[in-house]
Amino acid sequence: MSSQPPEAKAPLPPTLLDAFQRFTSRDAISSHSVHPFASAPDENINALRKLLDTANQAALSLNTHATLPLSNPKLLSLYRQQTSISHAVQQADQNVQHIVSSLRKRTGITVVLKRLLQWGSSAAMEAFNDPEQDGHSSVVLGGKVLVIDLDFVVDRKNPERPLVDVAACKTEYAIRSSTSTSSTGNSVSLDGFLADAIRAFLKEVQKDDTERDGVEAARLGRLLSEHFAYLMKLDHLAQSEGEGGLRWFTFIDKMSLEVEKLAGNEADALCRQESAEKVPLDVFLLRSHALPLPYLTTPSISFLTYISPLAYLKLLRAAPASAPAAGHLPKLDIPFQHLRTSLTSHPRPEGVTTATLVLSPTAPPAYHADSMSMSALDTRSSSSLVPNAAEIEHIFPAAREVQGLQGQQFTWLLDFTAGGKYPGVVMSQSRMREIELIVNPFSGIDHVENVQMMSFGTGSWVDLLLNSQSPISPERYTAVYTSPTSLHPPLHLRLTTPEEPGFVLETVPVRTLKEVWSILEIVREQCWLNETLRSCQWVPEGLSRGPEDDTTEDAAVTDDDLQAVLKGTIRPRSIPVNVYLPAHTLADPLFGGTDMDAFSLGGSTPSRRARIVMTTPERPPISGLVEIGVTFDPGRPRGVVVDINGAMGVDLRVDVLEEVCRRGGLFGLPGRVWKKAHETL
Repeated sequence: MSSQPPEAKAPLPPTLLDAFQRFTSRDAISSHSVHPFASAPDENINALRKLLDTANQAALSLNTHATLPLSNPKLLSLYRQQTSISHAVQQADQNVQHIVSSLRKRTGITVVLKRLLQWGSSAAMEAFNDPEQDGHSSVVLGGKVLVIDLDFVVDRKNPERPLVDVAACKTEYAIRSSTSTSSTGNSVSLDGFLADAIRAFLKEVQKDDTERDGVEAARLGRLLSEHFAYLMKLDHLAQSEGEGGLRWFTFIDKMSLEVEKLAGNEADALCRQESAEKVPLDVFLLRSHALPLPYLTTPSISFLTYISPLAYLKLLRAAPASAPAAGHLPKLDIPFQHLRTSLTSHPRPEGVTTATLVLSPTAPPAYHADSMSMSALDTRSSSSLVPNAAEIEHIFPAAREVQGLQGQQFTWLLDFTAGGKYPGVVMSQSRMREIELIVNPFSGIDHVENVQMMSFGTGSWVDLLLNSQSPISPERYTAVYTSPTSLHPPLHLRLTTPEEPGFVLETVPVRTLKEVWSILEIVREQCWLNETLRSCQWVPEGLSRGPEDDTTEDAAVTDDDLQAVLKGTIRPRSIPVNVYLPAHTLADPLFGGTDMDAFSLGGSTPSRRARIVMTTPERPPISGLVEIGVTFDPGRPRGVVVDINGAMGVDLRVDVLEEVCRRGGLFGLPGRVWKKAHETL
């Protein structure tokens, strides 16, 4: 007859404070439920029994320690210090747990609407809330000109967890004239933007405790507070300007309608050229102006400037099979609702570059005080899809003409950081200079603002792009490009960094729509270069070895192997490819070309367009190199032009190679040339 195993004892806490900590919380033992007729009397009785057992163990432990000879005063002082610190830590832990538990128990729509009222009040708005009636509750937020009327609907199917949602959002403007106060119409786009922002916050905070993300809810709440603060900037300016102040709210909508119409015409032109119903998003961005997206992340307008091939593929695969298309929007292969949802997700998808036009409470640059019209100088349009595109112009409301409260000045900025939430765009010095000449044709590079400057000679802009965290500035980078289908041997890429410093473009002060278009075209070329380089894993040469050569001799070498080597038909372990980035030159908007056009930092002919050049050995027994050049060209069907020097006798279709570049396989072109060359043997 087997004996029962002894019951395992629970491990003792390391200290007395740890032993009593679980009994000191506010909900450990209910003082009003210690009687037989409580809802859960056994739980309280068991808790009291455990407390008695713990007290007996603590008394025994204290009696044991009382007999120890502790005559060292320093040791006693350390004991007291440790006890004080442990008590403070445990007390803080209990307070945090109590606060979290109390916040989670807060239910009902009152708490949610109270937060909305607090955000409005913090932005200097007047906030009012009507009590719930017949399942509806309303909130009114108002400034001197702007009034936001919010209607909420309450779902009480589950009385313990009522849900609140936005039923309607309407904005109105009230302009006080010299004779009376008049109300004007609302902005439907702004109404939808605010409703979606509030709805996203409500959806997150009303999730179950296991699904709710407190950090995401705080982020959405902070965005709402920022939106209210931004609208109040416009409200102050509109109120200060008087009868004409309404333009601070309406000009974004007016400009958005016109630029969206232009984008639709450009998409139609591309559809006619491709004989397709819809144009791919990446092709549209390469060949036309930046895609306007009003009210994307702020109560203003954003521009989708560039999207990498990988980011475009992810968007395309995740897009719904069918979606209703709006008649006034461009005909793209990715639905706009899906595109906007992806671009507003956090974190933002990698490989996507957006710019947002925002009004910033900063003093305008000194050159903005010049009233001379620069419309003939700030135009840099390479898109010829719509003939009258160059005639479209909008001059932004000049904040220097009026002043807000306390004499605050404002400036329109083209922001590439989403309000400082993401890093800017790495730019080469020549393209940064070109941007500077657009916003101020008569000044030098020393007036470029809001960029992180680098001293000349400390590194290349490629280092800032690929190796920004390392103080090492190597002359070359290496990478290995492997064909996904094993079409060719691995390509051992060797990139020579151009001797040109780089900057991080964050914000640019702008005054007109033409300046915005011109800046975005320059940024688009740079983004094409940046994302193409980022498609490979580059490491500084010397820090990581490339494909190791197998020096072991084969056990047996046949005559066929020798003939294959002589004929050049043997498959090498890797193909060496040298990669160069030709120097970029720019034409002065006032005097045309410069005297430095004949020189180049990299030894090749400067180019007005972004260009990548690759060289690889000719197929044996031909000596020499095959040069493959890929140039950014919005006039081509795929946004790039491919030219090949060498590879005599090889039948290559340039249109196929350009499609490969569009899909992100630019660095695989030498492998495709090698494959075609060996097929002709």
